[in-house]
Amino acid sequence: MDVRLTSEQQQLRDAAAKLADDLGPGAVVELEDGQRVARLEKTVASTGWRSLRSDGASGVEVAIVAEEFGRGLVDVPFLGPVLADDIGHTGATIVVGDIAPDARGITEGVALDGPTVGTVALGPAAPGVDLTRWQAAAGELTPAGALDDEKVLRAQALALVVTAADILGAARGAFDLATDYAKMREQYGKAIGSYQAIAHMLAESLVLIEGSISILRYAAWAVDEEEPAVALEAARVAKVYCARSAHTVCETSIQVHGGIGNTWECAAHVYLRRVLVSTGLWPVALKEISVGLS
Repeated sequence: MDVRLTSEQQQLRDAAAKLADDLGPGAVVELEDGQRVARLEKTVASTGWRSLRSDGASGVEVAIVAEEFGRGLVDVPFLGPVLADDIGHTGATIVVGDIAPDARGITEGVALDGPTVGTVALGPAAPGVDLTRWQAAAGELTPAGALDDEKVLRAQALALVVTAADILGAARGAFDLATDYAKMREQYGKAIGSYQAIAHMLAESLVLIEGSISILRYAAWAVDEEEPAVALEAARVAKVYCARSAHTVCETSIQVHGGIGNTWECAAHVYLRRVLVSTGLWPVALKEISVGLS
């Protein structure tokens, strides 16, 4: 595989990053700005990115948008709708168990129970642990078709890849937040980032992020290009690696911020919350992975 993004993929990444930077919440208080959220929702809907799969996009392209949206804490649905679209239900959101984890403004859910695809009605959505994605309770499942075995495995692989991409994006956002603070905050007349204790912590975070990028890029490519079982294995490894790395990066971001890192106003906890919730979606046990992880 060629790990380099094509020019079209780079343009997609740039567009997703700009959207997230322009309309995503720049501070914790902006999560409650209804006008901003309405503009963000209108813009995301106009891009058509929620139906990327039915438009023929690859797993890499879906992961690109998910990563940038995680980095920018985009707080309107993407993960849920794009996964629902992957199994043939544009306009709905994905249901995991009895919860639709990404359901803000959406009333219909779709679930995959083995090979069976079913639709469900959703209750009112509200923020949970993840302040950027609202969840809703799902009603009774109504069968609406079935997928063949290969499609089931690829759908599972894409779900893991998209959540891993969201996790990686959140880790990048938390790292950027800590880096900016380390450049600005001074102690003893010097920026705290000039001290080895802080510099080494940030360097270790960057190494974890770069490793996550590499492992995720292969898993995203494998969704469409490898055999289904191989793609699912790669997605499981990526999910575990990205989740463990992001947890460390977010904790480091909080530590770099010092006392303010433990306050509500610091956005570091918003990134950590998003990482924890995405980690819990389609969790992967180490016994499901046949290759070793050190």
